[in-house]
Amino acid sequence: MLRALIVDDERLSREKIRTFLSTRDDVTIVGEAANVKQAMTAITSERPDLVFLDIQMPGGDGFDIARALPETTAVVFVTAHDEYALRAFDIAAVDYLLKPFDRRRFDQAVERAKKSGGRPKEAASAFFTVRKRDKVLLVAVRDVDWIDAEGKYVRIHARGQSHLIRDGIAAVEARLDKRQFVRIHRSTIVNLRRIAEMQRGDGGDYIVVLHDGTRLTLSRRFRPHVREMTGLDL
Repeated sequence: MLRALIVDDERLSREKIRTFLSTRDDVTIVGEAANVKQAMTAITSERPDLVFLDIQMPGGDGFDIARALPETTAVVFVTAHDEYALRAFDIAAVDYLLKPFDRRRFDQAVERAKKSGGRPKEAASAFFTVRKRDKVLLVAVRDVDWIDAEGKYVRIHARGQSHLIRDGIAAVEARLDKRQFVRIHRSTIVNLRRIAEMQRGDGGDYIVVLHDGTRLTLSRRFRPHVREMTGLDL
C-alpha cells in the first residue's frame, strides 16, 4: 500500500484529493501540509511513498520540496498553472495534474505512481512546452533540429518551425539527452542526428551543415567535445 502525503496551500484542493483517495484501498494518507515548512517536517517524519504536490505555496515552491525527496518517492504535481509542466517532468515527476481535474484523471495519476517505483536519478525531457496565445503546444524533443539562444530566451527549431521559450540555453542543455544533443557554440545546441556534414571555415572554425541545409558555426571551444561525440577528425 502506498503512503501518501498531500501538500497544497488550498484547503479545498486538499479536501478533493483526500476524498478521491479515501475510496481507494491501495493508498493511505499519512499527512497533509499547507506550506513548505510543514511539508518538509511531514516528509521527514512520515517518509511517504507518494506526494501530491502543489507548486506555488508559502515559504517556497513545490520544486524545492521535490528536489529534497528521496528518489524512491513518487511525485504527482497538482497545480492550476500549465507553464510548469516541463520543469516538473525534468525532475521526473510521474504525473502533472492540472486543476480542475476529474476522478478518472486522478486515478490515472495514482496508477502511474504505483508503477513508477519512485523517480529515476536523471530524466531527459520528452518534450518542450510552448505557449501560443490561448493554447500550449508540445514539441517533441526527438523532432528538434537545433536550438539557439536569444537573450534570456531560446529558440527551438523543429520540423521547419521555430518556437521561442523563456529559458536559458544552459538550463535547456541540462534537460537534453547528452547522447543525442551537443553544444557546438556558446549560443547553439544541435541534434547529432540532423548533421549532414562538417565544412572547414575561416579562422579555424568549422561549419556544421544540417540535412535541411542550415549552416551553423562550430567554435573552437566546443570542437573537442564534438570530436569526442562524433569520432570525426576535427
